This record gives sequence, structure tokens and C-alpha cells, in this order.
Amino acid sequence: MEIQFGTPRKLPKASTLKGRVVVVDIAFAASSGGGFDKVTRKLIDGLDDRLAAWVDHHDHERHADYKEDPRFFLATKAEHGACPEMIDERLVQKIGPVDTVVCHTDFDGLASAAKWLRGGREPYIGCDDDARAIDTRIGEASAPAQEMDRALRARPRDQQLLRLIVRHLAEGLKDIEKSRIIATAAAELIPIEKETRRAAQAYRRYERRNGSGVAFVDISSGFKRVDKTSLLLMGQKLEVVSVVADQNTVTLAAAFDSGENFLQLLGIEGGMPTRVSVNRTRLDDVFTRLGVDFV
Repeated sequence: MEIQFGTPRKLPKASTLKGRVVVVDIAFAASSGGGFDKVTRKLIDGLDDRLAAWVDHHDHERHADYKEDPRFFLATKAEHGACPEMIDERLVQKIGPVDTVVCHTDFDGLASAAKWLRGGREPYIGCDDDARAIDTRIGEASAPAQEMDRALRARPRDQQLLRLIVRHLAEGLKDIEKSRIIATAAAELIPIEKETRRAAQAYRRYERRNGSGVAFVDISSGFKRVDKTSLLLMGQKLEVVSVVADQNTVTLAAAFDSGENFLQLLGIEGGMPTRVSVNRTRLDDVFTRLGVDFV
């Protein structure tokens, strides 16, 4: 099987994918701005009957459109904290032979691809639990999983590294040389982590009219590369909602079980309700809708 990579906003063209295709751990693109039609539906329609299965665990209102389509196995983050746990031997056997697996570029996605390559069996005991811990940031993953996650966050666009990690997982973590390469990549995250912690010290806290709070930091100047996901999580330790603004975007985040719905709050269609990015020009509007009187 061939392995290809994608994200909700950027998927490979159907014409470049060989034979029958399975898509794992890739959320539907947001409906706002035509993202769903231009990206997600374009791939679905382009593959047509070559799409064997689409397995994903990210909330999206357009899941309902495919409820009756037997190729789609769609859940919410609350139902499944990570995608690998949705894949088992029975599902792989049910779908039958495939030629290409398209997966997300994080540990959750790569572990899902590796599990499919292994016929629905975990790459190692506890891999499903590790994927859930890393994707939800609840609990602690094993040391090998943490190192792979760190390597991916250090080099998120390094396709050679992505393929190496999928192979390493599919082989059951038996190759010492692959482990060494991953450790080298993971070490590159250290200065990024230091800068992220420095940025977190600049968080400011605000009270919302509903009684909860918002932690806000602007990293548009004065900071080098940071890990935005980690920075958002650090903000959530201060308040229910964390907001990070950079030169181009404003990103809001809250725990997946927080009850927050930023899609409704900001009038956005499709996507994860507890993590949303909008244009920087909407910063004032974001705080108005959050119920913060002054920033």
C-alpha cells in the first residue's frame, strides 16, 4: 500500500492516488468559505467508487450528509479521542484490499495509517492509548510515542520523516536506526519549547460576562517560532478559553469537553467547535463575542 499525507485544508488530488483509497484521521474542511466543497467534497467526488473508506473522529456538521453511506465511519472527539481506536481487524477485513492510505500528518494520523497497514492490529501494545493521550492532551503517552510526537511537531512538513515514522510503527518499533533518526528530530523541538514557554509568560487574563475567563497572548512580534498547540494548552491552564493571535490569524481553543462552541459563537460552519482560527482582522469581534468588555 502507498501512504499519502493530507490535512483538512490540503488534500492530495484524486488523480494522484492509486487504486482503492482509504482516508484516516482527516477532518472535513470547514464549510465557511467553501472549504468543504473545494477540498473535502472535491476529493470524495474525484475518487468516486475508488473511495473505499473514510475514518475520522473530528466533529463536523456535514457528517450527517454521509450517515447512510457505508464507506464513511465518522465520530466525534467525545466518542473517540483518537482515530486508531476506530480501526480494528474487522473493519480492515470488511473494507477489503486497498492500494493507498491517506492520513493526517500528526501522531494520531500516522498511527492510524500504520494500524491499517498491519491489518487493524496495534503497532505495539498501548499505541491506541498513546494516540488518545497525545490527541486529547489527557493522560501521558509512552516515551516512544512522546518522542515521535515531538519529532513531528519539530518537522511538521518533513514528508521523509512522516514516512519513516509510519514504517517504524508498521514494523513494531523494531528498527534502532529509525529510533535514532526520530530522536534527532525530536531534539530540534527544544528551542521551540523554550520560546513557547517564554510566549506563555505574556498571557493576559480577562473575565467574561458569563463568569468564566479568557487567556490571551499576541505573538505577532517579539517571538521566534513557537508550538501553537502547546501555547494554547498553556493558556487553558489559566482560563477555560485560550486565544493566540499572530500576524495573520486568531486561534481560540478550549478542552473538547468544555461545552464551548466557537463555531456557533463566531458564525462559522463546519470544523471542530473547540478549536477555531479566523483572520486577524476579527480580533476585536472575537473578544466582543466572547463577552470580554475590554482588551
